[in-house]
Amino acid sequence: MFDLIRLRALRAVATHGTMTGAASALGYTPSAVSQQIAKLERESGAVLLDRQGGRVELTPAAWLLVEATDEVVAVLERTRARLEEQHGRPTGRLVLAAFPTACRGFAAAALAGLAGRHRALDCRLVESDPHRAISLVVRGEADLAVVHDWHNTPLTLPASLSVAELGEDIADVALPAGHPLAGRDVVTPYDLKGERWIGQGAGAMCHDWLVRCFSDLGVAPDIAYQIEEYESQVALLAAGLGVTMLPRLGRGALPPAVRVVPMQPPPSRRLSAVWRARTDRRPALHATLAALRAHWPGTDADQPAREAG
Repeated sequence: MFDLIRLRALRAVATHGTMTGAASALGYTPSAVSQQIAKLERESGAVLLDRQGGRVELTPAAWLLVEATDEVVAVLERTRARLEEQHGRPTGRLVLAAFPTACRGFAAAALAGLAGRHRALDCRLVESDPHRAISLVVRGEADLAVVHDWHNTPLTLPASLSVAELGEDIADVALPAGHPLAGRDVVTPYDLKGERWIGQGAGAMCHDWLVRCFSDLGVAPDIAYQIEEYESQVALLAAGLGVTMLPRLGRGALPPAVRVVPMQPPPSRRLSAVWRARTDRRPALHATLAALRAHWPGTDADQPAREAG
């Protein structure tokens, strides 16, 4: 029999491509991961890794073990879900991944409520952007993730995930208080096509939404300041350096030097929760999902879950 811890170490190397990446994901040191792989090589009687500089390549024997590990983990996850179901209450550890505004907007309150209501449930939180959060769930490093996509930049979810919609989050245009548009009741993309923007970098969903929004006008937005965190964007706004889009979820109080104006049509992002379909029966998952819905204002608590395709 192969040791499951060693198999998971090999699987992490396959996923991340380096000993360092695997160690970070597992909470080990690179040396510890290397030792686990060496022991697995002795157990299997096969060479598993071809080391090339800083990266490692898996041998055919290693990929055979990784495939078997995926099957074993799937069986164990389904079994754990059924055992928890027999207990009739949420138990065990559940790792939630969520993006920053979701963390402070409602996830913190949801986890606090769970901690007080379900003593046998150990919830953990990992802050992560939607794309990385989905990867964490697929790899089994997180059990549940809160993600978002904008109306013109939909997420593509693997078929192995289940998804439940949580609701819509509207975004407004944020401008320095002295900006000529700051006193308007509403603005349109046409009004903003010549502005200098404060926004996230390429690859972020907010960035992609902004680019696609202005492509309809035949222009590319001038993203002069690439800032990932909204609170830092607000600091640049207050300094009068540009304009940005601020979602309402988790926004918090704004300084007097910043104004927000609704946009027409109103840009919005859809919030969803995703998890591995094979864990559908976990009471811990359903309790956490219910808590997230209960603590996000405006969420329809009766939204059904649907399979991603």
